[in-house]
Amino acid sequence: MSEVEAFLDDTPGEVRGVVARDGRFERLIIQREDDPPQHRLGARSVGRVIEADAAFRAAFIDLGCEGPSGFLPLGKGESLKAGEIVEVEVTAERREAKGPALKRLGAGEGRPRLIATGPDVLERLRHFAPGVEPIRGVAAIQASRDAEEEALGSGDVFAEWALDLAVQRTRALIAVDIDYAHLPGRDARKGRTQANRQGLIQAARMIRLSGWGGLVAVDLVGTTLDPAQVTEMAKTAFAGDDATLGPLSRFGLLQLALPWRTRPVEEILNEPGGRRSLATRAIDVVRRLRHDMLCDTATPRFTARCSPDEAAAAAPLIAWLGPRAALKADPVVAAGRFVVEEG
Repeated sequence: MSEVEAFLDDTPGEVRGVVARDGRFERLIIQREDDPPQHRLGARSVGRVIEADAAFRAAFIDLGCEGPSGFLPLGKGESLKAGEIVEVEVTAERREAKGPALKRLGAGEGRPRLIATGPDVLERLRHFAPGVEPIRGVAAIQASRDAEEEALGSGDVFAEWALDLAVQRTRALIAVDIDYAHLPGRDARKGRTQANRQGLIQAARMIRLSGWGGLVAVDLVGTTLDPAQVTEMAKTAFAGDDATLGPLSRFGLLQLALPWRTRPVEEILNEPGGRRSLATRAIDVVRRLRHDMLCDTATPRFTARCSPDEAAAAAPLIAWLGPRAALKADPVVAAGRFVVEEG
């Protein structure tokens, strides 16, 4: 039976949930205090139709909050007009320049507004790790950092299976490259099969961790593969992800599609160019201060020195840590290079 752990890092400004299975991170859930609750997965709102686009067979919905409007696909025979009021539910969170995807629940009335928030981090942890009490404090902070590092990575080497795995998201699709380094004395055929099986399992885990969806193209080891065996491997690896599997090509390429559900981790943390956003850097300062305060409860005061813009963004959050936490704006400190000192 798999060993499942859950972690809850409730740093001011941002709550994170982490699920680990058999010692490997599988889920990283991030919710920020300033995120519009109308955009959260599962949130229900009353919205107003801004525009109905016949070409897309969809309507754009004002949810009564800042940010991009919601996108509501219309089924066959469905139609909406600008100004109509509808009740909707978020089925996929916003990503890139796209607003959240919606499902129509029925007619609505009144002004655009939130009716019910979607599940918070703790509720989602209970869904993914039922019956597991989340670990908090220092261990949760460290788990959230480690899970973030892996989610922002592009692959890993698994020596126990002689597996070199690359998982990268492009604009069009998620590319998975499974490589096998044959070791002398091992059965090459069994080794390749094991590398493909574990490569699919680890790729599925890393895609979940990153919060990705869309088209996935997997370059498997070998070309003379058993399609039925590969299909079963993929079904097992992506079980519970609502994956739609395509046929195995004669070049050893497997394609599948995953629905988008949540906003990708890198889009939450980074600016479009890949640099950590100001909000993320400010929360980094707060998380580090909180970590050090929890590790050392005897020191009366900790001071974080950071760039002036980070200090301005972090100041309201630092106040939640209490009188032991202090902040100093230092123009000499480069962005993202903050230091924490005692006293």
